[in-house]
Amino acid sequence: MKIRPLHDRILVKRVDEESTTAGGIIIPDSAKEKPQEAFVVAVGGGKIADDGSTIPMEVAAGDRVLISKYSGTEVTLDGEEHIIIRQDDVLAITS
Repeated sequence: MKIRPLHDRILVKRVDEESTTAGGIIIPDSAKEKPQEAFVVAVGGGKIADDGSTIPMEVAAGDRVLISKYSGTEVTLDGEEHIIIRQDDVLAITS
C-alpha cells in the first residue's frame, strides 16, 4: 500500500531493540520499553505557514531518527506497525 502523510507529518517504523543484554540476559517483551529510534518511511510536503507559504521538511524518507517515546498515532499497514508523527516529535536525525 502506498501512503503519503499530509503537511508536516511523517510515517515512521520503530527499529526493534535487542532482546538480550550485553551479559546475555534475555529481556521479555513485557519488560521492554518502546524504542525511540525509528526509520522514516514517508514524509509530507511540509508545514503551511501563516502567510500560506510551505516550510520544507527537515527529514527525508530513509533517515533514522530519534522520536518521543509516546508520540504519534499507531497504524497498521500491510501487517506491519507504523507510527504517524509530526515533525516536531522528531528529536534528532541519527547517522
